[in-house]
Amino acid sequence: MAAARLNIPSIIVSGGPMLAGRFHGRDISVSQAFEAAGKFAAGKMSQEEMTDLEAHACPSCGSCAGLFTANTMNCLSEALGMALPGNGTIPAAYTGDRFILAKRAGAVIMDLLKKNICPRDILTLKAFENAITVDMGIGGSSNTVLHLTAIANECGIKIPATLFDEISARTPYITKLSPAGSHHMQDLDEAGGINAVMHELSKKNLLNLDALTVTGTLGDRIKSAQIERPDVIHTVDNPYRATGGIAILKGNLCPDYAVVKASAVSEDMLIYRGKAKCFDSEEAAINAIMANEIHDGDVVVIRYEGPKGGPGMQEMLNPTAAITGAGLKVGLITDGRFSGASQGACIGHISPEAMEGGTIALIKDGDTIFIDIPNRKLELEVSDDELAKRRADWTKPEPKIKTGYLARYAKLTTSASTGAVLRS
Repeated sequence: MAAARLNIPSIIVSGGPMLAGRFHGRDISVSQAFEAAGKFAAGKMSQEEMTDLEAHACPSCGSCAGLFTANTMNCLSEALGMALPGNGTIPAAYTGDRFILAKRAGAVIMDLLKKNICPRDILTLKAFENAITVDMGIGGSSNTVLHLTAIANECGIKIPATLFDEISARTPYITKLSPAGSHHMQDLDEAGGINAVMHELSKKNLLNLDALTVTGTLGDRIKSAQIERPDVIHTVDNPYRATGGIAILKGNLCPDYAVVKASAVSEDMLIYRGKAKCFDSEEAAINAIMANEIHDGDVVVIRYEGPKGGPGMQEMLNPTAAITGAGLKVGLITDGRFSGASQGACIGHISPEAMEGGTIALIKDGDTIFIDIPNRKLELEVSDDELAKRRADWTKPEPKIKTGYLARYAKLTTSASTGAVLRS
């Protein structure tokens, strides 16, 4: 964007979320369309029904209807103080409201210019703490760990992965939007939006109310907000879960970190032990899932899809949605990342990644993998001696792309644990 140097006044304005579709009497979004492919492959849905669902999944303009990555980051732009209230939740199809929001943004820009308030004045550590807190309260996309870390890096602020878990431990999860629940962004907007969420979280003194926004302090912005739909936004005294929606895992499989959207994991999968089935690309994993080669009790391992191995960490909604659609009770781990629409015991950003010789590169089919989300553990149940032997035998594969920008990116990028930013 024009303000990439962070030295001129700016404001974030998004296009707004899509309206939810309707299919067989229930709200749906693009995630159900992806899951339909898994249901079809498992013989649980006809081709005609799948086609009908696809036709109804995305009924309007805008970013996907659930609390997926784009909408999460739009919401967090409000929490950071860089966007106006409603930016993250007003549907794109509500053209009158979006027009008013855009017009007000122009007026605010002129005021920021007059006061010489620039992004670095707003994007402080306090602002990032607020954004992480809101992220935990709403159960946002796991990609936010990457994005917030990378944005903070551009501001000269280092955010350790442990900060996400520290904030998660004290922040109640008070909304349950798709893919974790049945509500969508239009419901959150009707419920009072992000201002209502922040006002509720402030009752536990979880936010830095003196943090600056494009329209004054955060405290001033949210003081009159209230919950309009308690079925959508719960109170801090009656949360869906006592802790936040994202968990940071550690263990011999991810010495640096791994991330999971815990709010979208069913209770019976929070602690899970399974046998590894390894794939060196997303495409190979999808082919195996669609061919019914994955079974309950497995842990699908997708590697060489990290910042260096990908290169670039493409999102993996296809395999996660196919697993969900097929009704499989399996885990999935990867050094790549997921779509915000992904759900289930899907653990990403495993660092160090396979291309750097991380433990994920050493897993063999049939190895036992232990997932313990409540205790923040991810372990490969193989002895240290065996791992040392495998490491000595491991050979770094040839890069997938050897020329052009992506080849340069692969050489210069840092780990997912530090935001996958380019080395300076």
